[in-house]
Amino acid sequence: MADSRDDLAESLQNLFTSVSSMVKSELQGTNNHLDLLEKMNQRVASEYDDMGDVAAGLRVFAEQMKSKSGGLDEFVGQMDAIEKQVSEFEAVISVLDRYVSVLESKIRAEYRHPHHHRRSNDSVVTD
Repeated sequence: MADSRDDLAESLQNLFTSVSSMVKSELQGTNNHLDLLEKMNQRVASEYDDMGDVAAGLRVFAEQMKSKSGGLDEFVGQMDAIEKQVSEFEAVISVLDRYVSVLESKIRAEYRHPHHHRRSNDSVVTD
């Protein structure tokens, strides 16, 4: 009977060792999964940090563009004012050009008929 108790004790010992090994393996597998999830979370967090850095950089870039755009708006306003002045000068030049044309016509007419002199009342007097 002592042999059968020793066999039973040995069998129970083997059973407990096997169950213990199985539980230990299951726990190790679960631990490996948790380690993998932790590494994946760290990787994703790192990528989100990088995306945050990119977003912050884009925000700064957009603000710089907006600032430059504001400066460009000032130049566009100055260009519009210059364009208006140029249009006004062109109108003055056009008036002066017509006046010069009228004067040239009068001078040509005077050279064609040099014996006529005009008085202040614009009547023609011949010599």
